[in-house]
Amino acid sequence: EVQLVESGGGLVQAGGSLRLSCTVSGLTFRHYNVGWFRQAPGKEREGVSCISWTGRSTYYADSLKGQFTIPKSIDNAENTLYLQMSSLKTEDTAMYYCATGPRVTSDICRPVADSYWGQGTQVSVSS
Repeated sequence: EVQLVESGGGLVQAGGSLRLSCTVSGLTFRHYNVGWFRQAPGKEREGVSCISWTGRSTYYADSLKGQFTIPKSIDNAENTLYLQMSSLKTEDTAMYYCATGPRVTSDICRPVADSYWGQGTQVSVSS
């Protein structure tokens, strides 16, 4: 059974930082494109950052470039994907999800029908 478990969310003041983790089990993590997505109340889900399994393609949402960082390699012994978030703003408040298998280019971070998803971790940024 494939499982993705996100952690690291919480309440933080504007300007603060958080590091999200997504631990994957049940599949060979390093053979999959992976990514982070978020959904705020009343808004559509959006791609935050994705990376191809080769590490050759990385996507960041335009508004988050320089603010969020995804590791350049997902080949780690912990089978975990991280997302380092800094200079957080109130508009970054959302549920954050990780997913496997998205289509990834430098311009695209799009989940596919057979993507596996975690349950999400809530990030709340106060002013």
